[in-house]
Amino acid sequence: MECVFGLVGNGFAIVAADTSAVHSILLHKNNEDKIMMLDSHKLVAASGEPGDRVQFTEYVQKNVSLYKFRNGIPLTTSAAANFTRGELATALRKNPYSVNILLAGYDNESGASLYYIDYIATLHKVDKGAFGYGSYFSLSTMDRHYRSDMTVEEAIELVDKCILEIRSRLVIAPPNFVIKIVDKDGAREYARRQSVVDVTTAAV
Repeated sequence: MECVFGLVGNGFAIVAADTSAVHSILLHKNNEDKIMMLDSHKLVAASGEPGDRVQFTEYVQKNVSLYKFRNGIPLTTSAAANFTRGELATALRKNPYSVNILLAGYDNESGASLYYIDYIATLHKVDKGAFGYGSYFSLSTMDRHYRSDMTVEEAIELVDKCILEIRSRLVIAPPNFVIKIVDKDGAREYARRQSVVDVTTAAV
């Protein structure tokens, strides 16, 4: 039921993900952040088994930080994507991770980019991508409305269209989404789209 999608615009990349933590038919929480900051100019949005998702993204984050600490320069977005793909490929022959990743970043030389990495270590540089059941609706919406020269406002409007389609069409649609952006000013949370707010359960 997870929904993760992203796109590249004119000088920026945006990723969005639902915030539902689900197991079987139970919703445990609806404020789970599935988009991690790898460093100041990289975001990784992940979907998959919760344990694999958290453990693997933290593993990648710490190794990206270790590389910068050892060498004094950060990995480029392409290098971080290839490292992530390599670790998934190695694990695939041993103890595979059930995790799909959209890795977005901004480099001074090459600008904004988005990489699609799935659980069998397929790596592609894409302009737009999505994972989960929500991808059936978000990909078709982005195919119709996406342009490579979109401004931030236009891209957010497209993200909102994708969220609306997911909420309207998916039988068990996640209610809340988080949207993050990365550009020359760094990676940061841009907005949240919430239709359900966490409430404290009253004692019976």
